[in-house]
Amino acid sequence: MQKKRKKKKMSEALQLPIVDLSSPDCISTANSIRQACMDHGFFYLVNHGVEEELLKEVFEQSSKFFSLPVEEKMKLAENNRRGYTALYAGKLDTSLNTKGDSKESFCFGPLADHLNRWPLEENLPSWRSIMETYHKKVLCAGT
Repeated sequence: MQKKRKKKKMSEALQLPIVDLSSPDCISTANSIRQACMDHGFFYLVNHGVEEELLKEVFEQSSKFFSLPVEEKMKLAENNRRGYTALYAGKLDTSLNTKGDSKESFCFGPLADHLNRWPLEENLPSWRSIMETYHKKVLCAGT
C-alpha cells in the first residue's frame, strides 16, 4: 500500500503546468505563470519563439561556463545582482535551516546596463554573444 502511494505522488509531482505564450491574452498568460510558480515552482513554456538551435547553444555555453574552475567563475562574483553566484551562496527560502541553495547561477540584466559582468572573450569566445541573442529573443517572445 505504501509503495503505491509513493508512486502516485511521484507521478503527480511530474505533471507540471504548461504555459502557452502564443495566447493573445497577456493578463491570462501572466496569471498562469504566477499560479504555476505559486503551486509548483516550475512550468513548461511552449510557443516561446526561441529556436531549438539557439536553446542548444545556450545550454552548451552555460555548461562551458559552469565547468570553469571556481576561481575563474569567482572573478565574476555577483555585484549589484549581476554576475556569478556560487554554490550555496544564495538562499531563496530563508526559513530553511540550510547553509544555502545547492545551485550556481549567473545573472545579467538589460543588455545596455553597465552593471552586467561578462566572462572574457578569450575564455569563452561565443558566450556573451549567444547569451545576448537569447536575451533579445526571450524578450520578444510571444509578441
